[in-house]
Amino acid sequence: MSTPTTRPSRTFYSSGPCAKRPGWSLDQLSDAALGRSHRSKLGKAKLAAAIDTTKAMLGLPDDYRVGIVPGSDTGAFEMAMWSLLGARGVDVLAWESFSKGWATDITKFLKLEDARVFEAPYGELPDLTQVDCDRDVVFAWNGTTSGVRVPDGDWIADDRAGLTLCDATSAVFAQSLPWTKLDVVTYSWQKVLGGEAAHGMLILSPRAVERLESYTPPWPLPKVFRLTKGGKLSEGIFKGSTINTPSMLCVEDYLDALAWAESLGGLDALHGRADANLAAVQEWVERTDWVDFLAADPATRSNTSVCLQIVAPAFLALSAEDRAATAKKIVAALDGEGVAYDLGSYRDAPPGLRIWCGATVETEDLKALMPWLDWAWGQTGLGG
Repeated sequence: MSTPTTRPSRTFYSSGPCAKRPGWSLDQLSDAALGRSHRSKLGKAKLAAAIDTTKAMLGLPDDYRVGIVPGSDTGAFEMAMWSLLGARGVDVLAWESFSKGWATDITKFLKLEDARVFEAPYGELPDLTQVDCDRDVVFAWNGTTSGVRVPDGDWIADDRAGLTLCDATSAVFAQSLPWTKLDVVTYSWQKVLGGEAAHGMLILSPRAVERLESYTPPWPLPKVFRLTKGGKLSEGIFKGSTINTPSMLCVEDYLDALAWAESLGGLDALHGRADANLAAVQEWVERTDWVDFLAADPATRSNTSVCLQIVAPAFLALSAEDRAATAKKIVAALDGEGVAYDLGSYRDAPPGLRIWCGATVETEDLKALMPWLDWAWGQTGLGG
């Protein structure tokens, strides 16, 4: 195939940290509270603004709490598991790297004896009808490393006795979440809004707060995991008094991303941008014979971490080692041309491509990228 003549204007497709918003520059962060204490009046106001704007934009119920915690999404979710689990049996859904990691933590480190793990291979979901919502439930809404998401929350009982703990880091701001069915939700700034890493967001329902105030786990909790004091929720965490020192530059960057989202029309606009990006990739996949979605069921396909597998017979005939090397060759060719960065599939996933399609990515850039994918495939020598 000849070299395409049109190049994407923005070439960043990493699934974390993700592309900054269109038009972003450091100049937009000139109002950051640099050199000031995060506990100063100004610092607390910035953190409170991040919390309040998040809650309003996501349309959270009034009695849900939002806090900023350390350790990105991973830290927020670990904090939730170590603080809340153990009061009753737990069902864990695992179908990609991070959710499998949560299963490992629960069974090998927390060592919960009454834990059931429902697994599925990359590209599929476990059988959601097996889940017992009278037990605690741990799952990812969107599998960042597999491109597979749960289609809806209909499988979660409204009258559940257990808590639902949802890692939604690559879903929040791009996919509709049924908040009243979710008791704990975590995400990081670095995904759909293209913020900076290392800060996590923790969203708690009243049911989760009640568990925190009535249950003490049998294991010691490090300081950065402690959400209660004297048997009561540490309310300051959810008003801007963070457990440890946050980066005020990153806070300003998150506020900038939220302001950009508001200028577009808020949550519906963000969802629409991610959906349009997925549609652009889907149109190309449907007319391309060497590639397909890793998620076979359209209802479970992510509109953010879009994962593709190579299905050409010549590729599938290769050894596992050569398939991995060929996929890396495609990624290296695109990188070398400067048209797309960080498109490789996650290290534990089947060899292929992973294209971030979250709201900060422009649809026209994705449309311009697609011919380059065909070109890169041609560079492998397997496309004849």
